[in-house]
Amino acid sequence: MKKILITGAAGKIGQHITNTLMKQTNYQLRLADINLFPLEKFKNLSGHEVIYLDVSSLEECQEACKNIDIVIHFSGDPSPDADFYTSLLESHIKGSYNIFKAASDNGVSRVVAASSAQTVEGYPLDFQVADSSPVRPKNMYGVSKCFMEAVASYFAYEKQLQSIAIRIGAYDDYKPEGQPLSARDMSAYISPDDFSDLLLKTISTINLPPFSILHGISDNRFKRLNIEDTKRLVGYNPYSDAFKLSGIQFFDR
Repeated sequence: MKKILITGAAGKIGQHITNTLMKQTNYQLRLADINLFPLEKFKNLSGHEVIYLDVSSLEECQEACKNIDIVIHFSGDPSPDADFYTSLLESHIKGSYNIFKAASDNGVSRVVAASSAQTVEGYPLDFQVADSSPVRPKNMYGVSKCFMEAVASYFAYEKQLQSIAIRIGAYDDYKPEGQPLSARDMSAYISPDDFSDLLLKTISTINLPPFSILHGISDNRFKRLNIEDTKRLVGYNPYSDAFKLSGIQFFDR
């Protein structure tokens, strides 16, 4: 049974990840966050742990990574408008380094970290971003995620810690009666079910390169990010399409 640390487990995606992995029988979870209230419901489940973790503290990260096989690092400020000095510096810059450093020091075999489509949001909207496209962030949030990807690459190639960064698009449990998605968000949309598929395959696929960047969007008619390499690397098989969910029909000529 593999033991998995999930940082940011109290967040929207963190709770979804937790629910997904708890349905599996071969994972034991250590759920970590600075906000423990949303995790109380998981506290007494057999075999799983809930711990307080401030990722800006290297000492706390070292303790959280003890006896862990895989780290899923989703801690951080989710807002693209987050301020660098009051939020990103501590949670994304220090936090990213601390988690990878602690994982490396404690013999963790793989780190899966949440990157973002904001790393390449500076490209024109009619440009489809490939895995090999140079980063082009449009805000400091995107810059901080570029830093995280660079840290992941460093620990992969210099410290032999297998590292995967998932550039998450517009994650949403979309409902047609809800707030309409913009054209950009439809092209970057990823459904919770597709994200579960991508995550499970990312943590279980063997023979991955030391460092990989995966594109986390669904099978949208128009795609902000190219997902062919992601499908090839981990067998990702998305089926949601934000344009269909929005009731937009296309007719071939």
